[in-house]
Amino acid sequence: MTALLLIAGMAVLVAGAEFLVRGASRLAVSVGVSPLVVGLTVVAFGTSSPELAVSTHAAFTGEADIAVGNVVGSNIFNILFILGLSAMTAPLMVAQQLIRLDVPIMIGISILLLILGLDGRIGHFDGLLLFSLIMVYTVFLIRQSRQESRAVREEYQREYGMDSKERSTGKIDFAYIIGGAVMLVLGSRWLVNGAVRMAEYFGVSELMIGLTIIAAGTSLPELATSVVASLRGERDIAVGNVVGSNIFNILAVLGLTGLVSPQGVPVSLDALRFDIPIMIMVALACIPVFFNGAIIQRWEGFVFLVYYLAYLSHLLLAATGHPALPNLDAVVLSLLLPATALAVLVLRKPRKAELV
Repeated sequence: MTALLLIAGMAVLVAGAEFLVRGASRLAVSVGVSPLVVGLTVVAFGTSSPELAVSTHAAFTGEADIAVGNVVGSNIFNILFILGLSAMTAPLMVAQQLIRLDVPIMIGISILLLILGLDGRIGHFDGLLLFSLIMVYTVFLIRQSRQESRAVREEYQREYGMDSKERSTGKIDFAYIIGGAVMLVLGSRWLVNGAVRMAEYFGVSELMIGLTIIAAGTSLPELATSVVASLRGERDIAVGNVVGSNIFNILAVLGLTGLVSPQGVPVSLDALRFDIPIMIMVALACIPVFFNGAIIQRWEGFVFLVYYLAYLSHLLLAATGHPALPNLDAVVLSLLLPATALAVLVLRKPRKAELV
């Protein structure tokens, strides 16, 4: 029953996010918001709505480790697994805006999250700060859209199936939004309850469940969007969706959760010592990969997937107290990381002509 509750919760979350994105996107376009802004805000934020629903519900019910683990685990999953799998499907283009603006913002707010959590809690003031930053970021995107090129506008129309002249169907779109919101609330409740029961049954921490099962489950909309975009040839959208979702996860999900939670969101010592630093390292890993040539090659996607498997292996070995854990960490630190750094520096050559 616990497994069925988890599966049902994930399915309802994904369906709810799809309905919410569809209704909100059509309404936004109908009132004159450009497809670019819709793609970077409504769609990117909509695919992260499962994280928002799960983390908020977990904070209110006292499962704070699930709230933090969901965001941190989702951000790690988004970059290592989703970008890795998408790049394995086809080499991914990285847009100039991501290189110059969004990736530095993602790195900066990841470090900010660690600083805010050093006192062991994302309090109301911390939540207000984070949520204020997402508002500033969204306003900036709207202003930036005034300089949007025709090519980018057409690209988002192809990806999200929207026409700037398309009119909203009113009641149907509101029904999508309301139905999607209800499904998100219901799905998050089932998913959190199932995760708590599973943690109790297997004797592992709620943080680990949040970092693994829930993180992967709530990231299914991002996974579907990025892989489909990669298959369709809109490869910069595959990257932008991941980076935008990571920014939303930290600023909006943890910001709103910390703001509305009665006691704030406690941050465990394990998350501060290991998981949040890993999230920062993963964000920093985007610098040599994204900035050198503006393309994520297939072999780099494969390396991302290997690192995600190593991260999962570490979590599982640590949870069970397995004696092989030090050996795994030694292999990663002494072999994988230096080999990857050497490969990035030696095998890659900048190709400025491929910047978009």
